[in-house]
Amino acid sequence: MATGLGKILVFGGRGYIGKYIVRASIKMGHPTYVYGRPITANSNPSNSKVELHEEFQSMGVILIQGELSEHEKLVSIIKQVDIVISAIGTPYVMEQLRIIDAIKVAGNVKRFIPSDFGCEEDQITSVLPPFQDLLDKKKKIRRATEATGVPFTFLSSTCFGAYFLSFLLHPHDKYSEELTIYGTGESKAVFTREEDIAIYAIRAANDPRTRNRTVLFQPSKNILSQLELVSLWEKKTSRSYNKVFVYEEELVELSETSPHPENVRAAIIHSIFVKGDMTNFEIREDDQMEVTKLYPDVKYTTVDQLLDDFVANPPEFHYVEL
Repeated sequence: MATGLGKILVFGGRGYIGKYIVRASIKMGHPTYVYGRPITANSNPSNSKVELHEEFQSMGVILIQGELSEHEKLVSIIKQVDIVISAIGTPYVMEQLRIIDAIKVAGNVKRFIPSDFGCEEDQITSVLPPFQDLLDKKKKIRRATEATGVPFTFLSSTCFGAYFLSFLLHPHDKYSEELTIYGTGESKAVFTREEDIAIYAIRAANDPRTRNRTVLFQPSKNILSQLELVSLWEKKTSRSYNKVFVYEEELVELSETSPHPENVRAAIIHSIFVKGDMTNFEIREDDQMEVTKLYPDVKYTTVDQLLDDFVANPPEFHYVEL
């Protein structure tokens, strides 16, 4: 492992996007630390968590077990690193205030990236209440981050590519004859493969150009509508699907009447696939940057290529925790 590169600490490194960030950090030569809850017999971890823990150990990741409530421990670990990346899951967004407090006390962090990655909360309007509640929490974390004076980078405005394409297209279901279209199917969204998000995150964390800036994902070949996705998928699978439309009014009702977390999922779907909130704003060049323009050397995975992978090896789909 290269020793001249900055040391990176990842919170939520065993979570959905976190594991990709950890792998990218190690692959790119950074001494990499992961802080997470203890894995013990009493904690009843899933097999996947145990396997990931063992994978990280074999890769040389420095694993620290602890709780976010252990302030002194957090400060001690943060003092050992240069860059802090949070990838903690949606239910724990506000817990990042504990990380921010520890960063302030440690006083040595050269860059902090809070857990974001989804819609650009500072530019979205007219979001349904269950999703707005989450975006408001993320805004609070952004404002708290800015108030520290610690250099930061915000990463946002993309769907997790494999996750959302699997959700929309059900590639593992070889017998289904229908696909659900939300709204009219014409609003465009951004789909970036998880491995690519991780690579861009590590690049941005080390880039002086991204200091105190928002970095957005807009890879041109990965901005598609649902109807375009379905058409592409039909060509690749040589199948024709019946399109079942769930219109805006139904999604609004679901967001109002469904229990948690289904109400949040309905509101997120409404924002991304009905309102087009990942693509319906202009990039502000004074404080925002776009990943493919920053890093043209990164050969990102196109949606077309990702769907080829789906045909060859259809992934199972499981909802992430909300």
